Amino acid sequence: MDNKQQNNAPSEGQQRPGSPAGRGGRPSGGRPPRNRRSEEKGEFDSRILELARVTRVTKGGKRMRFRACVVLGDRKGRVGYGVAKGLDVQQAVSKATNKAKKVMITVPFVNETIPYEIRRKFAAAQVIIKPAPEGTGVKAGGAVRVVLELAGVPNVVAKILGSNNKINNAKATMAALSSIKTIKERPNSAKKSKLEQGVVPTVESQVEEAE
Repeated sequence: MDNKQQNNAPSEGQQRPGSPAGRGGRPSGGRPPRNRRSEEKGEFDSRILELARVTRVTKGGKRMRFRACVVLGDRKGRVGYGVAKGLDVQQAVSKATNKAKKVMITVPFVNETIPYEIRRKFAAAQVIIKPAPEGTGVKAGGAVRVVLELAGVPNVVAKILGSNNKINNAKATMAALSSIKTIKERPNSAKKSKLEQGVVPTVESQVEEAE
């Protein structure tokens, strides 16, 4: 009698017939593969633009937080940025990455570069972004270069004017890229840029004009 009861009992790691599923509705005995998380990691490239420790003085004393600025892009025309604070570095980076995903923009390309020159200013930071011929690559520095590379702009020349603040320069660059419109999106524009007319400026002329 005892042997029959022992044989009918489920072995370790097996689910008893008719018993409810494990936690979260999945059957006990293992976790499902996290395909969704791996797909998100493979879809976007991220770069921590700035990581700083900030302190806020309150009645209860000083509150220390970490602030992270993250730029996210797929190198195919989509890019975004996010700034967030957290109790630790990991939390700040995670929150900034989630913010960047929500504000991503799409940059239109014409002949593997931007359609025309753009100037944008944010606070004391000002950036100039100009189209460049094929083979130029990304000729820029600082936060502007990070945003342009993650956006996937093949050929472009950019220059930073004013402040060297990384966050402000990133915001100015994002504002510039988000303002780009192709000729199809500008039906009331009578004039076309030189690039849209098929005239691509040389690298030397772009650098001289930027200076």
